[in-house]
Amino acid sequence: MLVSAKEMLDKAKAGHYAVGQFNINNLEWTKAILQTAQELNSPVILGVSEGAGKYMAGYKTVVGMVNGMLEELNITVPVALHLDHGGYDACYKCIEAGFSSIMFDGSHYPIEENVAKTKELVAAAHAKGLSIEAEVGAIGGEEDGVIGMGECADPKECKMVADLGVDFLAAGIGNIHGKYPANWKGLSFETLDAIQQLTGDLPLVLHGGTGIPADMIKKAISLGVSKINVNTECQLAFAAATRKYIEEGKDQEGKGYDPRKLLAPGTQAIKDTVKEKMEMFGSVGKA
Repeated sequence: MLVSAKEMLDKAKAGHYAVGQFNINNLEWTKAILQTAQELNSPVILGVSEGAGKYMAGYKTVVGMVNGMLEELNITVPVALHLDHGGYDACYKCIEAGFSSIMFDGSHYPIEENVAKTKELVAAAHAKGLSIEAEVGAIGGEEDGVIGMGECADPKECKMVADLGVDFLAAGIGNIHGKYPANWKGLSFETLDAIQQLTGDLPLVLHGGTGIPADMIKKAISLGVSKINVNTECQLAFAAATRKYIEEGKDQEGKGYDPRKLLAPGTQAIKDTVKEKMEMFGSVGKA
């Protein structure tokens, strides 16, 4: 059964580890992530961007697939199904469709409008028992057409949004979606520290977890980050394993063209990536 992400993230914050949000793109992705979480006895958050939701034929399809898998794969670890970088309308659609958590990304609005819309969505989500994430200060890079430069959030604005009753907060600290450029300056730990000092026990979220060095990840967790989002890294691993399979001509041996065989190496690569991240984040055995 899907749960809100609130309890797992409050526990992570208190225990100084982080729960991974792994974005799902199709059945293979979803199954690989759920099986790995179960094997490692780790809580997990399945992220769905608006673009991925459309690709999978809509939010109801996603909810049906995930709920079916939880039952048929006997998944007993806590699993949250979370809208990633949701617009205002998408948040309401996911509340209706049966998601257990939403993210409202109002970071591109003036702060007053971000506050007003976040406040309204906090009430709507909490009325149905969902957790809600808000964002202050845009995350850099591109994610499903959303492009930002990776500026740092204003800690005072973070406090304004935190005080609305959100369950966790994504604050820009120089992090970027996708691959990091060679001239990336690194995470701003001063910003993160200032935000945590003003927001106290509120779990903080690090978007763009792909390619951030392990020592920076561990330092971010020590400064209050309790949720780390990973997407690009799983995509790269999946693509590399699939490329290898085809380049080696395996799709032309026997029934190697069968999608179950063709997609197996990529699915395994996702599992390996998720395992590596869960170990790095410290969530193994925390279910």
